[in-house]
Amino acid sequence: MLAGEFYRPGDTEISADQAATKAWLVRYNAALALPVSERHALLSERLGHVGAGAVIRPPFFCDFGYNIRLGDGVFLNFNCVILDVVEVSIGDRTQIGPATQIYAADHPRDAETRRSGLESGVRYGSAATSGSAAAPSFYPAWQSGTAR
Repeated sequence: MLAGEFYRPGDTEISADQAATKAWLVRYNAALALPVSERHALLSERLGHVGAGAVIRPPFFCDFGYNIRLGDGVFLNFNCVILDVVEVSIGDRTQIGPATQIYAADHPRDAETRRSGLESGVRYGSAATSGSAAAPSFYPAWQSGTAR
């Protein structure tokens, strides 16, 4: 997946990783009333990197978590979804509005390959802002801009 190659989403290892993430999500999403520092510690348990001061307001949803990298001061508002079949890197001080959905999964364009059940991932770079209820789907070799 991380190399952008095709994979089978029902693979045993992938299914086990997703089950572990679901269990973590139950804990994280129940933590809304906890102090930000305690939620930050929970994020660090599952995400690939959590920068200083990064905040995700629950509820939050993802496929794996460990493919998500948050820079310093990143803020994701309520009800964000990140389908992280590949690394999703969100740069320092990025602010993402509520109900934003980041889809890093991709599907073959030709019908025969698509019917085989194979999927691939795409890469998402850093972004400066995203409005509420945005649903960007990122295609291979595409990277969003970075605010200066």
